Amino acid sequence: MTSIDETLVLETAAKYGVPGPVAQELMARTRPCLYLVPYEQVPASRQENVRPAARTGGLPALPDGVDWPEPRNPLVLSVDCAALPHDVLDIKLPADGHLLLFTEIEYPPESSVVLHVPAGAATTECSATYESNESNGEAGEVRVYEPRTLYPVPGLTLDSDGEVGPRTRAFLDDEGADDGAEDGANDGAEDALDSFEEAVLDMAFGGPRPGVCVQLGGFSDSWDMAPDVGELVLFAQLAGQAIDYNVFTMNLIVGTREDIAARRFAGLEYDQQC
Repeated sequence: MTSIDETLVLETAAKYGVPGPVAQELMARTRPCLYLVPYEQVPASRQENVRPAARTGGLPALPDGVDWPEPRNPLVLSVDCAALPHDVLDIKLPADGHLLLFTEIEYPPESSVVLHVPAGAATTECSATYESNESNGEAGEVRVYEPRTLYPVPGLTLDSDGEVGPRTRAFLDDEGADDGAEDGANDGAEDALDSFEEAVLDMAFGGPRPGVCVQLGGFSDSWDMAPDVGELVLFAQLAGQAIDYNVFTMNLIVGTREDIAARRFAGLEYDQQC
């Protein structure tokens, strides 16, 4: 899984004035993820060995006899599971084959679909045009987003909505009390902790993390209520601008670890935030 050497974490904590025990508590609130980004966003230190593993948009290649899933939402992401780095995530994705994600990114989708196409299956690329079921007999056409190749970069995410540990709370409260802050908190300590958190997450990525991207696994970076709560964990998070530069939405897909591991993708839940 994605990790950072503990010595480096503690050295970084000291740089920002964060006690070592607080740094250790913070690391316990992280989960690994994979960012899927264009090549130009891959950190220079990772570019030599990175290989393409996903694509936005385009047309789906489906097994013979399998039609475009109703209600014919656009294909927004195709993931080559065999090309993903192994042993990074703490959720179990298929080891091979392709994951296809169909959903609306411009408007709240009526339904969304995740399909797994097994490796070696005979497939045919679908057409965007189809025969409409309406009585007028007119042909329908699915929106096709521009294909863009994406590359996987391991990273860490932080449960920013979770409870901080007792040493972290004591650090913030003690610093606040020393400064006479009315609410028992110190802006300086909070700023130091925030800066340390950002530094750790950037180190795990290998450089400044992308603001707009596709993310597999990890904690969600939701704009509203986080959907990955209780037994639900993040399967994928898709920023609209990662697919279409003119779309400002966030689509989040969550499910239980058991359903994800067993490829029961029909049990996934979908949330769109604007």
